[in-house]
Amino acid sequence: MSLERELQQRSGSKCELSGSEENLSVYIVPDVQENGLKTALYASKTCIEQMNDADAIDDNHWRCLNDSMWSEHDAVKIMAWRMLNRIKADWTRDLLGMMYMEEDTLELAKASGDGEPEADKVIHRDVNGVILENGDSVVLIKDLKVKGSSMVAKQGVAVRNIRLDRDNAEYIEGKVGPTLTVIITKFVKKL
Repeated sequence: MSLERELQQRSGSKCELSGSEENLSVYIVPDVQENGLKTALYASKTCIEQMNDADAIDDNHWRCLNDSMWSEHDAVKIMAWRMLNRIKADWTRDLLGMMYMEEDTLELAKASGDGEPEADKVIHRDVNGVILENGDSVVLIKDLKVKGSSMVAKQGVAVRNIRLDRDNAEYIEGKVGPTLTVIITKFVKKL
C-alpha cells in the first residue's frame, strides 16, 4: 500500500492538522532522519504553505491545533508543537503548557530549531520544555525537601508569581507556603 493511501486511511481523508477535506497531500516532516508513516502526515494545501513559509502564517487558522495536538500520531504532534512555537500569540503558550510528548518525539520536534529564542538570552524551561517567564505559575511534579529547614514541598503544590534567576536557567524563585524558595526548573510544570 502506498504512503499516501495509508495516510488517507489513517486520517479519514481529512487534513490531520486542520480537518479540511480539500486540496490534501502528503507532507513529510522536515529535519527528521526517519522516513515513513511516523514522519508523514496528510495535510491541506493551506497548512503546508504556512508550515513551509513563516511569513504566510495566519494565527487564526492554527487554532485547529487545540484539537490536533492530541493526535496519537507522532508526525502530527511534531508539527503541532512546531507551529505552536512559531506563532507568537498568548493562546499558543497555553496550549504548549498542556501538550505532552514522549521525550524522543519532543527531540524530533526540536530538530527544526523551533521553540529556541535568542541565543544569548538565559531561557528557563519547565520539565516539558515550555518556556517560563517572570510571573508565571508552576506546579511541583515531585516532593522536594527545602534546604535549611525541615519543610517538604509536596508534589502538586502550585507556586505562583515565580521569579527567574538571571544567571542560571535551572533556578527559579517562588513562595512555597510562607517561605521564598529556590526551585530547580526540572521539578516544575507550567500551569
